[in-house]
Amino acid sequence: MTRPERPTINDVARRAGVSKGTVSFALNGRPGVAEETRQRILDAARDLGWTPSHQARALSVSRAFAVGLVLAREPELLGADPFFPAFIAGVERTLSDRGQALVLQVVPEAEEEAGYRRLAADKRVDGVFLLDLRVADPRIALLEELGLPAVTIARPDGPSGFPAVLVDDRPGIAAAVRHLIELGHRRIAHVAGPAQFRHGQVRREAWAQTLAEAGLPATACVEADFSAAGGARATRQLLENDRPTAIVYANDLMAIAGLSVAQELGIVVPGQLSITGFDNTDLAAYVSPPLTTVRTDPYLWGRAAADALLQSIEGGTVDDVPVPPAQLVVRASTAPSLPSV
Repeated sequence: MTRPERPTINDVARRAGVSKGTVSFALNGRPGVAEETRQRILDAARDLGWTPSHQARALSVSRAFAVGLVLAREPELLGADPFFPAFIAGVERTLSDRGQALVLQVVPEAEEEAGYRRLAADKRVDGVFLLDLRVADPRIALLEELGLPAVTIARPDGPSGFPAVLVDDRPGIAAAVRHLIELGHRRIAHVAGPAQFRHGQVRREAWAQTLAEAGLPATACVEADFSAAGGARATRQLLENDRPTAIVYANDLMAIAGLSVAQELGIVVPGQLSITGFDNTDLAAYVSPPLTTVRTDPYLWGRAAADALLQSIEGGTVDDVPVPPAQLVVRASTAPSLPSV
């Protein structure tokens, strides 16, 4: 028996009714192809079972046809935090349509710089995503030194020549705090993410600024690490002192852990303590009581970041990418504050 011939780019062109050059532009994500035509080409390639020969493509244009993501997080935390699977799913959806691959490295923080240098030296990737932005992030200068195209998730707090997906956590946290103030709460605490992370700092600043605008103190804040265990420890610390009537958490994972701690201590949520989260994870709607939280869309961010990075790799001018603002989702974990006895 003879093996059936592998479909070629010419077969895709004939099926889609376009030229071979148009197919090449569409499959490589280059500009100049109408979206309707691009989709017709992608459908034709899928119907024929065509897959790119990455080795031939890479040799012909000195490209890896892969992009990189280096994460300096504990593997256990990555598995528990639903942000990363959703973001990566969005990235993969866009990459698979363009015949690209994702190279993921999970490394200790001390080895993060070495991870980027290996990817660049081995020419394993054509560009990288930059997540978990730090305050005064040193990786910006590192990637410029390495000559790697990059896209940042959120705008850094310092100079950067890379396009950014314009994620802004401030409106979501501000909306949660205002919601609690409207319910009559005056002692509103915050369980924050690590201060070294830009999004941890931004969420804490938004909490404090919104309280200040209402003439309320922003003194009850405990820093944690975005993990369930960290959220539980921070909640115990807050509830053992001058107990707040509400707690704004920097993510859902810590909020759900805090809810469990409050119930363990006999504190009724939301009757005696209101709780809000951030991310609107799937589990948030199913805990008891269902969690008031802030809805974000990391899947969309992943798609937008991948599209911007591929355009940048092709040498185009890429502007920052706006994304829809986060929205407050009110559920049963928040209620009016009871008057002091």
